[in-house]
Amino acid sequence: MQEIISILGGAGIATILFAAFIVITVLKGVKIVSQSEKHIVERFGRLRTVLGPGINFIVPFLDRVAHKISILERQLPNASQDAITADNVLVQVETSVFYRITEPEKTVYRIRDVDAAIATTVAGIVRAEIGKMELDEVQSNRSTLIATVKVAVEQQVDDWGIEVTRAELLDVNLDQATRDAMLQQLNAERERRAAVTRAEGEKRAVELSADAELYAAEQIAKARRIGADAEAYATGVVAQAIKDNGLEAAQYQVALKQVEALNALGGGEGSNTIVLPANALEAFGDAFKMLKGKIG
Repeated sequence: MQEIISILGGAGIATILFAAFIVITVLKGVKIVSQSEKHIVERFGRLRTVLGPGINFIVPFLDRVAHKISILERQLPNASQDAITADNVLVQVETSVFYRITEPEKTVYRIRDVDAAIATTVAGIVRAEIGKMELDEVQSNRSTLIATVKVAVEQQVDDWGIEVTRAELLDVNLDQATRDAMLQQLNAERERRAAVTRAEGEKRAVELSADAELYAAEQIAKARRIGADAEAYATGVVAQAIKDNGLEAAQYQVALKQVEALNALGGGEGSNTIVLPANALEAFGDAFKMLKGKIG
């Protein structure tokens, strides 16, 4: 060692010490901050500045990096808390909150345990909000409840330099007695709906049956009306013929019908013997006379 000192001399040692001092000063004065962090610089125990991502310069030996704060989004551990609804039902709510630090100088100097503070705030707000709602509203309006809780938490933690990015209501559990009561109510409601459905079906069946009977009656009446109209028309035609041609025309038509009936009887298969009524020949004669008279 003495040999080295003698070789370098006093000037050489001073130069080495000065170079070392320069290196240490540079190392202490230049700070490189990663993208996911912010550094809080203090001077004599007091906040001096906040260093952002990239290369930063501070005053060596006077300033120091007191805190390195991650600005990545964080998730609180899932928490469960009991709450009582407006209709006096005890529920157990499981929540989860995501947040990130936006102003680390506030977070460092205003709150000691960030996670515990946020968890306590969320629990109080959830209990207060659920206390304003009935159980059915809690079950059916989860999205509204989550949005309300998120806004309320943001207002509470704003002074801590924290931004709540998301709040989740993971589950709402009921005690066994309440579950049993709700199950009985659900079964009763299902039975009521089934009874209503059956009654409506029976009512519809009766209505359809009555409609069918009414339709059949209307069709029968319509057919009878058409038959009556046809009969009245035929009667009118006959009456008009009698009026125009006299009674002889009617007798002639009757005689022709009798002759046609006899011809049909005689023309049947297997008919070897024909029995004629006593006035059959008279019918032939009358028809022949009338026909002769018409031709003459």
